[in-house]
Amino acid sequence: MTEGGTTMSERTATAQFTITRVFDAPRELVWRAWTEQADAAEWWHPRDITIKPGSVALDARPGGSYAYTMVDPEGREYPTAGEYREVTPPERLVFTWGSPGEPADAAPLITVTLRELDGERTEMLFHVLGVDAQPGDDDAYDGWSSAFDLLGEHLSGTAPEGAS
Repeated sequence: MTEGGTTMSERTATAQFTITRVFDAPRELVWRAWTEQADAAEWWHPRDITIKPGSVALDARPGGSYAYTMVDPEGREYPTAGEYREVTPPERLVFTWGSPGEPADAAPLITVTLRELDGERTEMLFHVLGVDAQPGDDDAYDGWSSAFDLLGEHLSGTAPEGAS
């Protein structure tokens, strides 16, 4: 498959970004936040965006899928879906990230690696292959970074009322 003369695999190999966060929570709790429907609904969106009630569905197993719909303050909806490629509890998730109906082989690939740290803390390495993003882009990087702020609040029990 080509896109503007560049094969998808060439584009995917060069377009990527990584975000690393340390959470004051045990790895199993961070894992659940990624793999349990109720937890995901609380933080799978940037701040000031909401999740459409009842739109989160996930089946965190290899070959399983997930879907959710974000809603911005103007009411525009952003459906998102993907397929789990690798699920290794409680340390690694690999899944596609795209729009419902998009071919899985064309979608960006996300890898989440969770590493236990001393003091019941967890390092999360979040890597996206297939999207070129950077801090300050007001798009993919900043959106995920904002979502991880919410994840940290969710894990610590300090999420503001109605944050999701």
